[in-house]
Amino acid sequence: MTDSLDTGNSSATMSIESEWEAAMNEQNNTPPATPKHAVEQNAVFNDFSGKNIPNEAYNNIEFVLDIPVQLTVELGRTKITIKNLLRLAQGSVVELDGMAGEPMSVLINGCMIAQGEVVVVNDKFGIRLTDIISPSERVRNLNQ
Repeated sequence: MTDSLDTGNSSATMSIESEWEAAMNEQNNTPPATPKHAVEQNAVFNDFSGKNIPNEAYNNIEFVLDIPVQLTVELGRTKITIKNLLRLAQGSVVELDGMAGEPMSVLINGCMIAQGEVVVVNDKFGIRLTDIISPSERVRNLNQ
């Protein structure tokens, strides 16, 4: 359905969408990386209570799939004093601890889950995951 206020950018929007779709298809055609510590799917939840409850009840994670989480890609970090923070102005440069060309950290709700590299598709930034942290390593990072 076309709106009477069409600005004529629909072909540009379709072009952007098709380029992202092509990038996603390229990703889907590459075989997934084998995790360093593969976890058997049925071993996600274990029943230690001794009750005879069907295992399917514990392995059904459908109820958490629609919970929103915040994904952050981190270029680097630094600590500065409040005095230097107040001196920041347009055009100021803040030095970060990340090196150029170094993989960027991908965080979910503040916990690192992967590393990746920047990709640009039609002037939009994205990230291609290059290394995913194993589930056991993620649990270890929660304790820090």
